[in-house]
Amino acid sequence: MKKSRFSIIKLLSLISGIFVIVVILFIFLYIFLKGYKSINLKFIFDKPKGDVFGKEGGIFPAIIGSLYLLLISTAFAGIFGIACAIYTSFYCKSRKTALFINLITECISGIPSIVLGLFGYTFFVLNLNFGKSLLSGGLTLGIMIFPFIEIRVEKALKEIKRDVINSSYALGVGKAYTILKLVLPIIKKETLSTLALSGGFAMGAVAPIILTCAVLSSLVPKSIFDPSMALPYHLYILVNEGISMEKAYGTAFVLMLILIIINAGAYTLALRGGKNE
Repeated sequence: MKKSRFSIIKLLSLISGIFVIVVILFIFLYIFLKGYKSINLKFIFDKPKGDVFGKEGGIFPAIIGSLYLLLISTAFAGIFGIACAIYTSFYCKSRKTALFINLITECISGIPSIVLGLFGYTFFVLNLNFGKSLLSGGLTLGIMIFPFIEIRVEKALKEIKRDVINSSYALGVGKAYTILKLVLPIIKKETLSTLALSGGFAMGAVAPIILTCAVLSSLVPKSIFDPSMALPYHLYILVNEGISMEKAYGTAFVLMLILIIINAGAYTLALRGGKNE
């Protein structure tokens, strides 16, 4: 009876995995076939042009702007997310405080992205006088992905065997040194993959950057206080205004390709790091 039950579970897991792979490949190929005619070096390395803006030219400023937003948001959320996870796992002695922090984190994860965009506009753009800029957009996206990073890193920390940590303490090694030299290297793979996934999530978001960062047209930003084009916003404009569906599919394909490269790179680094240890 148990054997047949495990066989059914294994079969369902296999079918689910195949289904997910097929769906992902279908979406990827569908977008590629719809937009491949517009994808060339000029499209990637030129700026948008045309009487109707975006119908001609390329998306280079949007690519660079999206990468800048990814770096700013991931750095901001990564620092605070990892620090918060370390505090709740190693330094927080009160269960009520830990539960309160977890509650706040989960509440942040449930805030609609457009509401975060409105908050970013009010707080960063107006009150802190950052203006409509990469910094405002990156910090807003950082708040959006902070719960994702904190929860996954905290989970990875709690899965470490306590015997390993206690052995370090027993040898007279301090808590801070143990965390830096023992704990963080152990969860390096999970941390890198988490940062990559959260960065991809931030890079594909539209609502938070509409009010804080994104503009219809600009050159490659030279400062974090400059506004910028971004791939998801450019895609939104192309579709919403009915400018060019072919260019929209081309932009979507480039965005997906960048996200795949980022995640593959993070996974490769994590595997190499694991082999070297």
